[in-house]
Amino acid sequence: MIRSPRLLMALILLTSLWRPAQAELPVLRIGYYDFPPSIYTDAAGATHGPTAEVMRKVARQAGYVPYFRALPSARLYAALRDGSVDVWPGAAGKPELAPHTLEGRNLLGEVDLNLYLRPGSALPHSLDALPGDGLIVLNGYNYAPQVLEQLRRPDMRLHKASSHVAALEMLLHGRGDYLLDYGMPMNQARRALGLPELPSLPVRTLPIRFIVSRHAPDAAALLERLDQAYDALEAAGVDLRVPLR
Repeated sequence: MIRSPRLLMALILLTSLWRPAQAELPVLRIGYYDFPPSIYTDAAGATHGPTAEVMRKVARQAGYVPYFRALPSARLYAALRDGSVDVWPGAAGKPELAPHTLEGRNLLGEVDLNLYLRPGSALPHSLDALPGDGLIVLNGYNYAPQVLEQLRRPDMRLHKASSHVAALEMLLHGRGDYLLDYGMPMNQARRALGLPELPSLPVRTLPIRFIVSRHAPDAAALLERLDQAYDALEAAGVDLRVPLR
């Protein structure tokens, strides 16, 4: 029987220091690109937003320590292709990622991709009848090649903006005839500038799921653990809503 409190504490400390390495939780590398306010990086480099919180809850429930990596879309896709990112809470059905990723069964939310015109503009009856020859897009975003192909004509000029606010200001000042952007960050930028609703045409609705790199260790098992963790949290009444619209 150990009678000395100091000796007892020393033994407890030694036991914790000699704990086998396999008892430590594995790290889940979560990739994303900024999609405010759903998921974004603050000035100090920390990751925030409801999508980030859902990923933290699911990762911990599945037995992982979440680690976030903020990347532009091109680098995020490359990281999924080479396995340096394990999972992305992102848009399903991207042909360029299909050979390198597995998609989860749970629907985390849906994202609207819209085409915006200047206030007071008349909406065309279809995307094929768009006026003008200038399309504004966001740097660092991948809209899927088939979407841009659908919108661009041979004489179309492509203008790139550094942020959602900058893209909206370009549209308002006539530096492009229309803007391709996602509904949620676009609405945040519009409110920041004090603007009313803009004329818009829906282009596509994208389902958001767990997108796991096929090159992650035990990729299929990882995806199943994430989906099962999501199911368990949902069954326990945990709020997993991800507002994306």
